[in-house]
Amino acid sequence: MNRLHGKVAFVSGGGRGIGAAAALELARLGAKVAVNYVRQAESAQAVVDQIRQAGGEAALAKADVLDPEQVREALDSIRAAWGGIDILVNNAHMSFVMKPVLGMQWEELAQKLNDEMKAAFTLTQAVLPAMIERKYGRMIYVSSNAADTPVPYMAAHGSAKAALEAFVKYVALESAPYGVTANIVSPGLVETEASSVTPEAVKQQIAAMTPMQRVALPNDLSGAIAFFAGEESRFVTGSCMKVNGGIQMD
Repeated sequence: MNRLHGKVAFVSGGGRGIGAAAALELARLGAKVAVNYVRQAESAQAVVDQIRQAGGEAALAKADVLDPEQVREALDSIRAAWGGIDILVNNAHMSFVMKPVLGMQWEELAQKLNDEMKAAFTLTQAVLPAMIERKYGRMIYVSSNAADTPVPYMAAHGSAKAALEAFVKYVALESAPYGVTANIVSPGLVETEASSVTPEAVKQQIAAMTPMQRVALPNDLSGAIAFFAGEESRFVTGSCMKVNGGIQMD
């Protein structure tokens, strides 16, 4: 099945977790995948190797997505090798403090808000002009259920993801006339390295509240990302797909 044959994808934070699962799935469907990373070179290389061993095309793309110059250099290298970026997966994890609001300093909240939005802003501005020029593009942003359902100690994360979702809707509005879509995939808790700090008791509680009786794995998200990356979603933009096992928390 090669429904993304000839397409070029850039997956931020592609060396682990949701990003790695998305990179592998997009490659399985025929896309050439640039696996972005900053520090996790070994895990990113493992994803590239796995794609190549399966007969796909992949390359490392080292860049701090908070740095426009590093992003530009990485994209220039990809474009020189493969051509323009068709698919953007905005996924890179931005760290945050887990505290109640009254125990938080403004700088701690601002750090997450700034990092989350700057990453999305930087990547969007880096790929969107060329997509508009070619009148084709698929942009997928990974959010969180915490954006619309309050979770204890997750105010920084949830607030930043809510801002991200609002931003994506504006990007979708502006890019839609040019055949470019922008959509959101919003999971609940996912078993990743980033969520390893979540207490086991909390994970069990969330699993018990979820109709599917478990928390998500990265592979549970990759199909939704691939849907938004393909032609099947060509008339869907500004949309948020909740991939959370059916949990209703609001």
